[in-house]
Amino acid sequence: MKNTGILIFDDIELLDFAGPYEVFSVTNELNDYSLCRTFTVEENGKVIRSVNGLKVIPDYSFADCPDIDILIIPGGVGTKKLLERDQVLKWILQRNESSEITFSVCSGSRLLGKIGLLDNLEYITHHDVIKDMPEIAPMAIAVENKRFVDCGKILTSAGISAGIDLSLYVVEKIFGNTTMRKTRTYMEYGDWEN
Repeated sequence: MKNTGILIFDDIELLDFAGPYEVFSVTNELNDYSLCRTFTVEENGKVIRSVNGLKVIPDYSFADCPDIDILIIPGGVGTKKLLERDQVLKWILQRNESSEITFSVCSGSRLLGKIGLLDNLEYITHHDVIKDMPEIAPMAIAVENKRFVDCGKILTSAGISAGIDLSLYVVEKIFGNTTMRKTRTYMEYGDWEN
């Protein structure tokens, strides 16, 4: 059983975390709840508000969060404030040390870049964030016109809906093509009938 932990915070982009949450939760549901457990984590365990106002109650705080095998760092305008939150940055870095995969969605790349996890790696992010990244992560290598980039343990996706594509890719990478296709078909996502 893999633990999929999703960092959440105020002013998070809703689909950045809800899309991956759905993919991994559906994958687990369709496989008799035997593959992965998906949960959210907020620094202090407090209710957060997404960019457009949806309130979300986290499952865990940093203090009581279980081990994480798949660490997901979503984006949203809230990532700008997190760039100055040493405790959050330190937590991501520590959790990355023990995760099998760490990936960002959209502007979540800012946080990976700030702590050096994108150094000398190719990455993709939201098209409006690319211009900010050289200052945040000068040693990272921006690419464009891709939905996601796989650099082994570190993966990044383009903006918002691309997090679903990357999540399905990670499901395939870890659990196999048949499992991914079953999830995609249930979700009626992309070319689900093929």
